[in-house]
Amino acid sequence: MSKTNRKLDALNYHANGRPGKIAVIPTKPTNSQRDLSLAYSPGVAEPCLKIAENTEDVYKYTAKGNLVAVISNGSAVLGLGNIGPEAGKPVMEGKGLLFKIFADIDVFDLEINVHQIDQFVQVVKALEPTFGGINLEDIKAPECFEIERRLKEEMNIPVMHDDQHGTAIISGAALLNACELQHKKLDNIKIVVNGAGAAAVSCTRMYLSLGAKIENVVMVDRTGVIRKDRDELDVTKAPFATARNIYTLEEAMKDADVFIGLSAANTLSAEALKSMAPNPIVFAMANPDPEIDYTLACQTRKDVIMATGRSDFPNQVNNVLGFPYIFRGALDVRARGINEEMKIAAVYALAELAKKPVPEAVNVTYNDNTLKFGKEYIIPKPTDPRLITEVAPAVALAAIQSGIARKTITNWDDYKDELRRRLGLEDVLMRDLSAAAKRNPKRVVFAEADNYRILRAAQIIKDEGIAEPILLGRKTKIQEILAENAIDLENVLIIDPYEESGTERFKKYVDFLYQKRQRKGISQLEANKLMLDRNYFGASMVQFGEADTLISGLTKNYATTIKPALHVIGAEPGKRLAGMYMMLTKKGPVFFGDTTVNMNPTADELVDITVMLNEAIKKLNIMPRIALLSFSNFGTNDGEVPAKTRKAVEKLHALHPEIVVDGEMQANFAMNSKMLEENFPFSMLNGKPANTLVFPNLESGNIAYKLLQEIGEAEAVGPILLGMNKPVHVLQLGSSVREIVNMVTIAVIDVQ
Repeated sequence: MSKTNRKLDALNYHANGRPGKIAVIPTKPTNSQRDLSLAYSPGVAEPCLKIAENTEDVYKYTAKGNLVAVISNGSAVLGLGNIGPEAGKPVMEGKGLLFKIFADIDVFDLEINVHQIDQFVQVVKALEPTFGGINLEDIKAPECFEIERRLKEEMNIPVMHDDQHGTAIISGAALLNACELQHKKLDNIKIVVNGAGAAAVSCTRMYLSLGAKIENVVMVDRTGVIRKDRDELDVTKAPFATARNIYTLEEAMKDADVFIGLSAANTLSAEALKSMAPNPIVFAMANPDPEIDYTLACQTRKDVIMATGRSDFPNQVNNVLGFPYIFRGALDVRARGINEEMKIAAVYALAELAKKPVPEAVNVTYNDNTLKFGKEYIIPKPTDPRLITEVAPAVALAAIQSGIARKTITNWDDYKDELRRRLGLEDVLMRDLSAAAKRNPKRVVFAEADNYRILRAAQIIKDEGIAEPILLGRKTKIQEILAENAIDLENVLIIDPYEESGTERFKKYVDFLYQKRQRKGISQLEANKLMLDRNYFGASMVQFGEADTLISGLTKNYATTIKPALHVIGAEPGKRLAGMYMMLTKKGPVFFGDTTVNMNPTADELVDITVMLNEAIKKLNIMPRIALLSFSNFGTNDGEVPAKTRKAVEKLHALHPEIVVDGEMQANFAMNSKMLEENFPFSMLNGKPANTLVFPNLESGNIAYKLLQEIGEAEAVGPILLGMNKPVHVLQLGSSVREIVNMVTIAVIDVQ
């Protein structure tokens, strides 16, 4: 396995805590005996009777309409082959997770120990009352073709074998755009398909549906070109057999316009690529390694448009661009199936989306403002937030127009708004920030590197390409922890300040600290002693540009950790310090400030804190909607806290009219836009809940974030230190490995 997906980390990810990746979550209250009596006996009888009268009411009273079964027998799992249903379960759980995070579709994964076609069909058919759709997965060819065909004919809900159609739909969109860019027409292009499995056959069928001609297609399997004179040609390959005098891949490639690879690594040579027609199109989609290396292909032919299945190259053909949104659209109109019209609608929706201006959120994720329709951007990125609002409606409309939908959508704008509201943003945000960090990783110095959690986090950020770690601490102790826990940080710089004592670098750091603090109680001798402290040494590395940011605070309290950074680096001129937490909630990210620095800020200090929060949140590509909190709502109560909060809002409105901010208000009104609008229709925050909360004092902010973290099960990222002259970030005391990685990600974004 690659270093970015180490065996131990992968096993721990699936095993730690509650085993697996998915769980069933109640969607109704269950806190009282009345709730339970409604959920089960006797109250449950009422919806049962309604459904008995009208079967379609099952969509009204149960989860069927948003429930998909991911079903496999484990006979063709990823690149692992026939490993059995139990061994395939982690993959099916993962597929369910993708359905949920990208399209808010609930999934039960079903691994069935059935291999005969008749038995498989019988088992799945029997499940129709439970599910709104069936996603077939990792079933070997040729059985998968017959299984899907029969289930689509015999069931009255959407059925799709994603291994076949997912790649076909995504690569179909890519092919449309590549042909446009290369000035080729689908009905004229010569296509070579290397591979003859489920994906290859389905892709070829899709290209024919889009306009390619069968006489221009050559398909190659392990034994060579599929020809009409081959003995015992099976029914799935026979339609693609050629009578042309071609026997090998090399012969087929001569003057070909398009190469479609769904086979194995390194099966396409540079020489074969050279023999293709001008402006060739190469989709080398074998995973994890393509049929020809991306860099080699681009060096061999400057005129090539290249796509792979990999995320580290442009034009990734990734099924996640398709299946969540195809099922979303199908479920939302209660389609009886997924037909060709719906699949083609998804193809054209993806192709058109790639031609539209790339949203800033995608630019930030990939740290690339040059993304636009062209040779290196022929299909959308998986993190594009518009996918659900472009592909799902296109699929739903095609279902309605083709007569396969049971339900009609009349207001498409409302439908798109509903789709946007379906997706919680917490995981999306951290995934996007992580991707952005990877595009331009920075040097992060850890002041507490003789700690297991720090070292494990350092391995993750190194392997993931988020940052380049620098470790401060005793080398022997760090190396012992690395060896004991099988943590691989080979070639990572380890620095012991005690070993640095007497060096030119150490003397430079000491002299700087002394010059800066000599009139504030620090002598030359004291400066020398302080520089042995890793927080002082790490802050000095950042000050002198030998590291980009400092991370500390895992084992020491906040004040002890921040003091050295203030002494060495200090606050940005004209700014005050403040602490911000990003709380990742089920309703999206909510930012809290100040939670760590200012004990009892004045009205002017609240203004400064609010301005800093606004600037910091906008850097994360989120538009802040800020509420200044109190126990009063717009003058309903008097007192010191409402008065200063009210005064701060008045100044913000006068001095910073560009900031969306209001108050003073209670927290429930800030977070409940309907209640706010009903009671205070004049508020600037009406329309949407606040996503940024400014607390009147440190006590209230600290209590609030810790309560939300423990009771509300929100994930806290922070504290994010605002106002420093150079980036320094302080961990929560006792942070988890995940929290450390999140904090490093934010730190890298801060530096960028």
